[in-house]
Amino acid sequence: MNEEFIGALREIVKEKGISEELLFTTIEDALVAAYKVKEKGISEELLFTTIEDALVAAYKKNYATTGSSVQNVRVSMNRENGEIHVYAQKKVVDMVKDDVNDISLQDARRYSPRYEIGDVVEIEVTPRTFGRVAAQSAKQVVVQRIKEAERNIIYNEFVEKEYDIITGTVIRKDKGNVFVDLGRIEAVLGPTEQMHGEEYNFNERLKLYIVEVKNTTKGAQVIVSRTHPGLVKRLFELEVPEIYEGVVEIKSIAREAGSRTKIAVHSNDENVDPMGACVGPKGIRVQNIVNELKNEKIDIIKWSKLPEEYIANALSPAKVLDVTIDEDNKSAKVIVDDNQLSLAIGKEGQNVRLAAKLTGWKIDIKSKSQAEKAE
Repeated sequence: MNEEFIGALREIVKEKGISEELLFTTIEDALVAAYKVKEKGISEELLFTTIEDALVAAYKKNYATTGSSVQNVRVSMNRENGEIHVYAQKKVVDMVKDDVNDISLQDARRYSPRYEIGDVVEIEVTPRTFGRVAAQSAKQVVVQRIKEAERNIIYNEFVEKEYDIITGTVIRKDKGNVFVDLGRIEAVLGPTEQMHGEEYNFNERLKLYIVEVKNTTKGAQVIVSRTHPGLVKRLFELEVPEIYEGVVEIKSIAREAGSRTKIAVHSNDENVDPMGACVGPKGIRVQNIVNELKNEKIDIIKWSKLPEEYIANALSPAKVLDVTIDEDNKSAKVIVDDNQLSLAIGKEGQNVRLAAKLTGWKIDIKSKSQAEKAE
């Protein structure tokens, strides 16, 4: 669809006596729009079909009404030269009750002797002019179809990235929301998805976790997060080859965004240390993730199928003396040295809270002296 094509279309319109001002505006605008959106992934065939559907709507609105009946029509547009034909479609019947939509067998066989009862006859009814209203109606449908097609393309592109990481650029803030440019669409970073204490400056580039992609009447809506545990998971998958390859497995993540994260890992290869793989040479791998999360603390702990061992590991960096579990209530009593109690509990209870969330067990911590007094 180039300038030669549009020029050829103009000549055809002129030859047919159709008002260039009234009809060609619709077709030319549609084709120009088609040329522009081609780079967006909308197929040329879809746009031709759209133009045909638009002209059917325009014809029905302005030419095909007879009493209370509306004529069935088909519009055909030549893909090579742009020539347009409108055909009325009539059903071959024994007795004609609706002159607009029916045709007798005798009349049908004037067009072709092959017609039988039940067939559909197409009779060309191309008008010499569609009129201003018809042209405008067609143009509106074309524009709407193009917008719908573009919205669907963008939605399909981003729905495939749901639960993945994407990089965006901060473009503005409004009523607590941060709007991020993802290239073909803006994403919304809502207040609950923002890390505590993190500033979002204009033109700053961020890694974001795509929580959800919605297909709304206004187009695709992408919800992103900086607080979701999935962000940490995907960062480790990108940074640690052993995780990406499935040698090391992330079993669980507990996170208080902007402050601290605990991540439990397990190796499917006895020759690979899961914690060492995540930390990386000289700590470079985990440090890259910490930097991306603006110095959020990350505790990497070894997962175990034994609850006692898993809970003890989860309370790292505190050293645990003993763990007693209650399977029925899924609770655990933990004993630590007196000088480890505050470390095990953590500031404002954060360490034990994250450990409980990570393991899925209720954890009650006592110091050694407290346990002895209780006895």
